[in-house]
Amino acid sequence: MKKIFAAAFAALAMLAAGEAQAQKKTLVIGMGSADAGKLDPHIASTTPDKGLLQYMFNGLVRIRPGQISPDTIEPDLAESWTSNPNGTEWTFKIRQGVQCHSGYGEFTAEDAAYSLKRAANKATSSYSNDFSSVDKAEAVDKYTLKVTLKNPVAGFLGYVANINGGNMVCKKAAEEMGDGFSKKPIGTGPFMFAEYQPQQFVRLVANKQYFRGAPALDEIIYRYIPSDSSRDLAFQSGELDMIYGKQDQSWVDRTKQLPGVKVIAMEPGEMSTLFLNITVKPLDDLRVREAIAYAVDRKSIVAFKGAGTSREAVSVVPSGYLGTDEHAPLFPYDPAKAKALLAEAGYPNGITVKSIHTTLTGMQTFLQAIQAQLKKSNINLDIEEVEHATYHAQIRKDLSPLVHYQAARFPIADVYLTQFYDSASIVGTPTAVTNFSHCNVADAEIHAARTE
Repeated sequence: MKKIFAAAFAALAMLAAGEAQAQKKTLVIGMGSADAGKLDPHIASTTPDKGLLQYMFNGLVRIRPGQISPDTIEPDLAESWTSNPNGTEWTFKIRQGVQCHSGYGEFTAEDAAYSLKRAANKATSSYSNDFSSVDKAEAVDKYTLKVTLKNPVAGFLGYVANINGGNMVCKKAAEEMGDGFSKKPIGTGPFMFAEYQPQQFVRLVANKQYFRGAPALDEIIYRYIPSDSSRDLAFQSGELDMIYGKQDQSWVDRTKQLPGVKVIAMEPGEMSTLFLNITVKPLDDLRVREAIAYAVDRKSIVAFKGAGTSREAVSVVPSGYLGTDEHAPLFPYDPAKAKALLAEAGYPNGITVKSIHTTLTGMQTFLQAIQAQLKKSNINLDIEEVEHATYHAQIRKDLSPLVHYQAARFPIADVYLTQFYDSASIVGTPTAVTNFSHCNVADAEIHAARTE
């Protein structure tokens, strides 16, 4: 059983574009993580890494910049596309003249076919289950890609958009570089990888050959500053032009008061979820899982985080996503009921549940608030905090009975349902994605919905 507790907006703070800023050619962004992970679009799993990769890669299609609705899909590396009536065959016309970074040649349908096969391969992709319905991807000619699906997939274009596994790589670079590709990625985007200093920064430079025109900026520098206070001070002193902010109302209100600063809260943002591993004790007992659900006060969490940065979740799919059930029944806050269920399950004195968790502050404060609430119902949450990359590695090894995860995905329900609720995605298996709870009760419904 999984229980969704709150959805949080992503917050960014940036300096307003005054005269000096307008002439500046370098954008310095402060991130809350300690270091870069694997900078491969088919492997990267952390929000900072995926954000960085968006500057370097393109999808076959993209969501119009500044928009979040899947209705705003527009051409990217594919300039047009068609499908057969039942949606099992897709033909994409690849944009001509697009150049891969660092002299790796023109991007063609062969690169696109290679990218889809790579994204679907569990040995080379963290998103292989998203592409499990792809039967064939083939270059009909230099600029024509044909994709054959095993069955219709609702929202298929979302999977080939410029996010996660939908980003296209250059075949020659990926094959030549092997494992080194994740350290020096080669794409087609507006910026190219230039330099990496461990635990310090990644530097990107403008791609003067970008098919939409050369960027206005000469370079972007991603600086890694895990300390909130240090990052805020660097921003206030002018060392940073933009920072990934805290999903915390007091931080937003305080930062808005800084001269020349603009704070932007974007949605749909990340959804905070507690995943309970139903195969381990005491979480294998439905009554215990229900007790945890009754012990969490979502309204208090929203009040704690701030109404300007969060709202209560409405279902297992974030609000605003295509296909969300905005009226799904949720467990009310009832600590007395939680205690009674624990006693009924044979735990009158309560339980202890372990959670391996990241040191990222925004996620820390959320789980700490949950920890305090659970304690009122005799549920002790034992939190082991580790660096963010270690957190991702350990939860994917199935080492945490309770996983707190924040995720933002392409805004259609199938993406969320497939990654977090389809048994084919169960963590610890060869095709693991992010089904941390080991559930399989909704498989038939998920698969049926995918073809609607």
